[in-house]
Amino acid sequence: MLSDACTIVALVLEELRISGLGVIADASLPLGPGLTVITGETGAGKTMVVAGLGLLFGGRADAARVRAEPGRAVVEGLLRLGADAREALRTRLDEAGVEFDDGALVLTRMVNAEGRSRAHAGGRTVPVAVLGEIGEHALTVHGQSDQLRLLRPAEQRAALDRYAGPPHEKRLKAYREAYDAWCRVGADLARRRREARERLQELELLRLGLDEIGRVDPRPGEDVELREEACRLEHAEGLRAAALGAYRALGPGEADDALTMLGAARHDLAASAGLDPVLAGLAARIAEAAALAADTSAELRAYVDALDADPDRLAAVHERRAALRALTLRYAEDVDGVLAWAERARARYDELDASEEALAHLEAERAALEAEVAGLAAEVSAARREAADRFAEAVTAELVGLAMPHARVEVAVTPHPAGELRLVLDGVDVGVGPDGADDVEVRLRPHAGSPALALQKGASGGELSRVMLAVEVVFAGSGGMSTLVFDEVDAGVGGQAAMEVGRRLARLARTHQVLAVTHLPQVAAFADQHLVVEKDGTGSVSESGVREVCDSERARELARMLAGLPDSDLGIAHAEELLALARSSPPPRSRRS
Repeated sequence: MLSDACTIVALVLEELRISGLGVIADASLPLGPGLTVITGETGAGKTMVVAGLGLLFGGRADAARVRAEPGRAVVEGLLRLGADAREALRTRLDEAGVEFDDGALVLTRMVNAEGRSRAHAGGRTVPVAVLGEIGEHALTVHGQSDQLRLLRPAEQRAALDRYAGPPHEKRLKAYREAYDAWCRVGADLARRRREARERLQELELLRLGLDEIGRVDPRPGEDVELREEACRLEHAEGLRAAALGAYRALGPGEADDALTMLGAARHDLAASAGLDPVLAGLAARIAEAAALAADTSAELRAYVDALDADPDRLAAVHERRAALRALTLRYAEDVDGVLAWAERARARYDELDASEEALAHLEAERAALEAEVAGLAAEVSAARREAADRFAEAVTAELVGLAMPHARVEVAVTPHPAGELRLVLDGVDVGVGPDGADDVEVRLRPHAGSPALALQKGASGGELSRVMLAVEVVFAGSGGMSTLVFDEVDAGVGGQAAMEVGRRLARLARTHQVLAVTHLPQVAAFADQHLVVEKDGTGSVSESGVREVCDSERARELARMLAGLPDSDLGIAHAEELLALARSSPPPRSRRS
């Protein structure tokens, strides 16, 4: 029962609407904080509520569940996000362009009869993966399929890691990073050794090429410079004659040279320049031309003086060009390309270097990483063993209230058998993997004197349901998502044990939004909100197929669940007694240390 001790959860699913899914034609579920139970006759569609939640939060679309009419299934949900939830989801929602008003966020998932689906968040089309990421922060489903999943050792190890808390998960993350680095370096070292012959051949070719280029030692653009210089040296006489002729034409020194004639023209205009602005402008331009001609004449003189017709220099240029041409024929089209090839070759050489020095360096790096992995693996194992004791004690305590007072749960954390990857921890040769060096197994001792066996071997059907429910309650009670969904995890439980299940779900509802699909009236009696999925006269579910029941209607539904007689005065009296007992029974305290 929702009490004044209930804390505000970070995220609440306020409303769920499902249409065209399975036997549900159209149904709306008003939801709220605390414990909400969903009941109804077999086949009425209770499980479709859980299926709808799965779709809404990114689950796999199953076309077989889409009703022929209207040919598509639609699930809509209204989330109310607290400050912490908004902050946790803000970055991802901003990336998707999703906005939410006052912490309210509407999610929609549509699936057609061909299995294609579309997703919306805040009115914007988003990838289905975005709904899945929201779901990772929103809810956890605990169902019978999840019980079977948690029977697998890998899932039991993952559950124990989550139960151990954030400091352990941070340590496990550091271990995985070190393990990945260790594996990468080890694989690189093994690959270098395995491919040593091929690498040595490639290294030799690269070394020969780099040595050849190093001996020539070309400069960027040198081939272009030498081509221009060779052209000048080969045509030195013709170039000298042309430059000298132009120099003499400009002057000075001849009566008809350009400089003398420009000087005369400027002199002729100077006398009249003051009388006409046009002549003044022309005189100025002639003066500029005379200055330009004088500069050009000086440069021509310098060019003629500097022009070298040295045959020795020409031979040296031809020899240098031949050396560069040999490089461009082998490595690239020009000298700049040769230099680029050499840069790439040096990088590849460093990558391929399989020398003893390089291998020794990798060996040292691998040894250092192995030591780090071993140290972190030991810390992870120790944390798991400590968490295993707490987890086993908490589950065992829960079983006392579930009519298994003599049962005891043990969580065994044992070294993983040595395989290809192994380490020595505490003097023992153990196998390691990305999750550490441990195997985790949850075992049950049903009564004193019986051996502790793995759950799938040591528990009957009813015992397994109660053990797994205790595991789920303890695990969910240790924190995690704001919304917890329990899909008939109370199967195989009855009597006083069923009352204890209800109390435990009510305890979880103090700090979580809890949705429970149940067939037990003892569980339903503890609800803060009771929804009933009803069939219409034809066996399908009408648009009003899900409705909330209160007061006398709730007592009639519990009477139906008790004996199938909703109108029986005796059944209703029994139901009212259950409700009164639930209201007066405080939820048990959490035993998690």
